[in-house]
Amino acid sequence: MAIELIYIVALILTGIVVGFAGGMLGVGGCFIMIPVQYWVLTSMGLDPGIAILIAFGTNLAVVLPTAMSGAYGHNKKGAVAWNAALTMGIAGFAGALVGGYIATLIPGEYLTALFGLVILLSAVRMLTAKPPSVDAEPVDDVITFLLWGIPIGLLSGIIGIGGGVVLIPVMVLALHFKMHTAVGTSTALMIFTALGGTIAYIINGWGALGLPAYSLGYVNLLQWALLAIPSIAMAQVGVRVAHKLPAKQLKYVFIAVMIYMGLKMMGVFTFLGLPL
Repeated sequence: MAIELIYIVALILTGIVVGFAGGMLGVGGCFIMIPVQYWVLTSMGLDPGIAILIAFGTNLAVVLPTAMSGAYGHNKKGAVAWNAALTMGIAGFAGALVGGYIATLIPGEYLTALFGLVILLSAVRMLTAKPPSVDAEPVDDVITFLLWGIPIGLLSGIIGIGGGVVLIPVMVLALHFKMHTAVGTSTALMIFTALGGTIAYIINGWGALGLPAYSLGYVNLLQWALLAIPSIAMAQVGVRVAHKLPAKQLKYVFIAVMIYMGLKMMGVFTFLGLPL
């Protein structure tokens, strides 16, 4: 099954946008990458159920080097709380391994809707919640980090996300992190959730029928290369932009993109007949 030029161009452009978004917003870019990958795979004739699992697995594999690049940049600016990133990351790694297995048991149409719903709810919660008191100290408790890390990792594995779309609202609203620290710490933490989820999707997709060429389980290596190579470089650009934007503007950019992609994957625009 050959991949056409239009799909190659679409994936490379998506990788550029994902890298920039990852560095700037502290997210893996799943809300951009997964809809494009799903469109490419289904347009190539793949079964939608297989396509969504490949989109999830490949997305997590792309998040891994992008998160490493972004975390390096944020760390240089002192914006990574490593105690939170490492503790939540280890818990998230374990949760993502389990979540990746659970995803293979859920019908594809439910996975796409769940993916969109989680992103949309996270955006709405962040938009409507009252900001934490400026006097509130950031949480620094191992047990609290573990209790947040496990379910976030589980969700990451189930819907193929690095976890940033959930992590940042949690860090800002529940853990009282400043926005720039939340972005930097989220980027570092995604290294762990992405690694756990990638391993799970490779193992659980091993030998599955209907996979496209160059697939390692539910991770497609060709799509991975087209997305990951440009995203790694652009992550550093995104980091520099993030630290030049005021926290309030950064927050609203983050929310706007989340709302759009959440509605897109839930099929709301298609239902309304809108060409978005």
